[in-house]
Amino acid sequence: MKQKSVLIGMSGGVDSSVAAALLKEQGYHVIGATMRLWTYQDNDENMREGCCAESAVEDARRVCGKLGIDFYVMNFKDMFRDRVVDYFVDEYIHGRTPNPCIACNKYLKFDAMLNKARAMGIDYVATGHYALIEQDTDGRYILRVSKAAKKDQSYVLYNFTQEQLAHTLMPLGAYNKDEVRALAEKYGLAVANKPDSQEICFVENNDYPRFIKDYSGYEPQEGDILDVDGNVIGRHKGLIYYTIGQRKGIGAYGRPMFVMKMDMVSNTITLGEKGMEFSNELTAGDVNFISGEIPSGPIDISAKVRYQAPPAAAKLIPLDGGRVQLIFDTPQRAVTPGQAVVFYDGDIVLGGGTVE
Repeated sequence: MKQKSVLIGMSGGVDSSVAAALLKEQGYHVIGATMRLWTYQDNDENMREGCCAESAVEDARRVCGKLGIDFYVMNFKDMFRDRVVDYFVDEYIHGRTPNPCIACNKYLKFDAMLNKARAMGIDYVATGHYALIEQDTDGRYILRVSKAAKKDQSYVLYNFTQEQLAHTLMPLGAYNKDEVRALAEKYGLAVANKPDSQEICFVENNDYPRFIKDYSGYEPQEGDILDVDGNVIGRHKGLIYYTIGQRKGIGAYGRPMFVMKMDMVSNTITLGEKGMEFSNELTAGDVNFISGEIPSGPIDISAKVRYQAPPAAAKLIPLDGGRVQLIFDTPQRAVTPGQAVVFYDGDIVLGGGTVE
C-alpha cells in the first residue's frame, strides 16, 4: 500500500514539532512547512521577532533536520494581511472584538495550506492543535474536544468542513502538555522547553491600539461615556481601547462598572454596574455547521462564548439568512460582538458563528 503523505504546519514550537515526530512514527511521509505570515519591521534592514520570523523558521528547520524530514517555507503574507490583519483592524475600528486566530485557521491553515498540499500531491495537512478528528459509522467526520481539557483548542476550529476534516490530521488530541514536552525530550528536540506563545502573533507587546494606529493610520476619537440611562458620566479616549465586559481603564465611579455597549455611530460607550454585564441570549451570523447540515428546528446544545469560558447549556434556534439565536439556561458574562460562539453536543463540536 502506498505510504500516505502529510504536510504539517511548523511554527517552531513544541506542539507542532512533536506532532511531526508522532506522524513520522505512525508511518506517514512527513513534510514540514512554515507559513511565512508576518514580520515586525523597524526599517528595511532591521527585522524583529514576529509571526513565523527567522527564529521560528530556524527552530522549525532544525526540528525537521533532527527528524530527517523535508522542510519548506511557504509565503502566505498577502493572504494573511487580507484575511486576518485587515479584518482584525476593521473590526476594532467598528467597535467589535475579533478573533484573528479563528480567521487564520479558516482561511490559511485549513484552506490555503490544504489547497497547496493537494496541488503537491500530498494526502493530508496536519497541525499541533489539541483536538480530535474521528469518523463515525456513517462515514461522517467529527471534531471532538481534546482529551486534555485544559489545552483543548476546539473553540478556534469550528469552521471545518467535511472535506477539510477528511484531509486533516491532529495527532496531539490524545495528549496533555506535560506528555507532549516529555515526548519532545524523548525525540531529542531542542524546542522541548520552549515557552508557549500567549499573544496575537502580529501585534507587538499585545498593544492593539498602537498596532491599529500604526498599521492603518486610524486616529481614535474621544467620545462620551454613558450610564444605562443615557446620562453622560465621563469621556473615553477612542473605541479601540475598549471591549465588552472591560472593567480596568474606564475611570473611577465609586463602584465597580463594566463596559456594556459600544456604539460606533454615536461614538459612545455605555457602562453598567456589576451584574449588568450578563446576558442570557445572543444572535450569531456567519455560522458554520461541521456536519454540513443546518438544524431544521430548535436543538439543545452547550455553547462557549469565549475561549476560556466553560460550555453552558443553551437552546439553538435557526433563523433566516443562516443566522442563529442562542438562549442560555444561565446568563453569560460579557457576550461580545465580533467574538465567536461555538456549539457543542457533549464533546463533539457542532459548529459556531460570530456574535452579532
